Amino acid sequence: MGRSMLRITIHETDDAMVIQLEGRIAGPWADELSRTWQETAPRLPKTNLSLDLCNVTYADANGIRVLREIYQQSGAKLFGRTPWNQYLVEEVKTTSAE
Repeated sequence: MGRSMLRITIHETDDAMVIQLEGRIAGPWADELSRTWQETAPRLPKTNLSLDLCNVTYADANGIRVLREIYQQSGAKLFGRTPWNQYLVEEVKTTSAE
């Protein structure tokens, strides 16, 4: 996968959904995440959502905005592994509360 790409993988079971993101949530890839979310959200009421941000390497302001919208609309659980991922998780949660 190129350094400037975003991979979106959706793992779905009867009672849970995990959206796994890998790479950069920036530029056109933030728009692609938003489009994917709009297509996925209607399936959500019967499931619990988790956003796996463990392999996200960068998010620009638009990418953070999209993550914030997903978080606000779904109450998703956010996961990060590295200090930067955990900073991103807190940025999405903190900004959402304002």
